[in-house]
Amino acid sequence: MLPLESIRIIDLSRALAGPYATSLLSDLGAEIIKVESIRGGDSSRAWPPFENDHSLYFDSANRGKQSIAIDFYSQRGRELLWRLAMSADVVVENFRPGVLATMGLDPDELRAAKPGLILASVSGFGATGPLSQAPGLDQVAQGMSGLMSVTGPDAANMYRMGVPIVDMVSGINTALAIAAALVGRARTGEGMEVSTSLLETGLALGAFQGQRYLSTGQVPVPLGNTHPALTPYGVFATADIPIIIAVGNEKQWQQLCALLGAPELVDRAEYATGKLRHGNETALKVELEGLLAHRSANEWLPVLRAAAIPAGPIYNYEQAFADEQVKALGMVETVHRADGSELPLVRGPISVNRKSTRIRKAPPSLGEDTLAVLAGLSLSGEQIAGLVEAGIVLPAATPVVSP
Repeated sequence: MLPLESIRIIDLSRALAGPYATSLLSDLGAEIIKVESIRGGDSSRAWPPFENDHSLYFDSANRGKQSIAIDFYSQRGRELLWRLAMSADVVVENFRPGVLATMGLDPDELRAAKPGLILASVSGFGATGPLSQAPGLDQVAQGMSGLMSVTGPDAANMYRMGVPIVDMVSGINTALAIAAALVGRARTGEGMEVSTSLLETGLALGAFQGQRYLSTGQVPVPLGNTHPALTPYGVFATADIPIIIAVGNEKQWQQLCALLGAPELVDRAEYATGKLRHGNETALKVELEGLLAHRSANEWLPVLRAAAIPAGPIYNYEQAFADEQVKALGMVETVHRADGSELPLVRGPISVNRKSTRIRKAPPSLGEDTLAVLAGLSLSGEQIAGLVEAGIVLPAATPVVSP
């Protein structure tokens, strides 16, 4: 029994933040009905990288869902949207504030008709303020929130992160808010509206870097692979390839010095405290790398880990998926798409009762489940055929093939 079984979620979101949220909720047992426009569906279906005609960008964030394709711009299509919303526990969307109402799904009217309904929204800049109606994407939020200003080798070179981290964490925040709203509804019987934005998420991700400015007026700058608060903590050269060593407390510092054969470093005045080590990090790194140069990365890592000092290699993705720990976690599952093609897919990162959640369904093709979803709304075969003939809904273009 997964915790969200019997919960139905209508997912009107597209791209990444909303779909990432609903993929996590699917992992936890929720039924996710992804509602897409018949005019191409989720925009990310057209985004690379591709495997044949399949967008792997789309596939990475839409596991476990059903897809129904509807003409949002027709009256009959909007009536179907309303009917779907009335069948649900949760409606998720990531349009600009106010767009949902123009689609015939005014939040006040929805909750008046179904008081227990939960509405979840993700926007670029939030529901108020001068940019509330402006479009927003991940890198814009990374830039405006300060995240890019602390990412990169130095102040002259500020980088975006290598994945759309603000989108993804906005999705996590949305999933958390939905779970909390479901708990609240279980107590009171009342639904609620929950929301976040990319900008709010990006600012919250600043953690102590943002707090540094608020409390001291100091403006943080990028430090490459050097930790902005802890030392030694970062990337260090060995006899062959660099590794990450992360010393988080005095005990680990003492263990590291002993392991490197230089216990006298503990008593050096300039390294006596974490604050002093941080102030002398450049000199300390030179000393540590001189000691690390006597052995290879593969020799150092097991020794460091045995001493309870956090350490690890820097992998590319080929190496990451080949790692024995990753294999032991069973992070990759092979599923079959509707056309029968195989898709190795990263599962969700959550376990329930000591069992990792599984991928319950491959990412859907556009309209793959249109007919089944409509039948579940108690529409007759004749009514469904009429909607298809009128171009109000789009059934699957690809016939389902059994694996």
